Amino acid sequence: MSIASVDTVRLVDAGGPAPVLLTVEEAACCLRIGRTTCFGLIRTGELESLLVGGLRRVPADAPAAYLARRRAEQRAA
Repeated sequence: MSIASVDTVRLVDAGGPAPVLLTVEEAACCLRIGRTTCFGLIRTGELESLLVGGLRRVPADAPAAYLARRRAEQRAA
């Protein structure tokens, strides 16, 4: 089970669909980082996000993709 699926399970109501987009706070929770740090990752482009109306949202698979990139970078170093 991926980190995204483990953490988004708590975000899903019983019987409801899995979220496609996360709030910044939910993405921060998935990564176990603070909200400000999460916004910093978004600002630098390290964590994918998009605007929906005037709201910043993070695709549900973006935290796992970020983690995979970081792990690959550390292995290469």
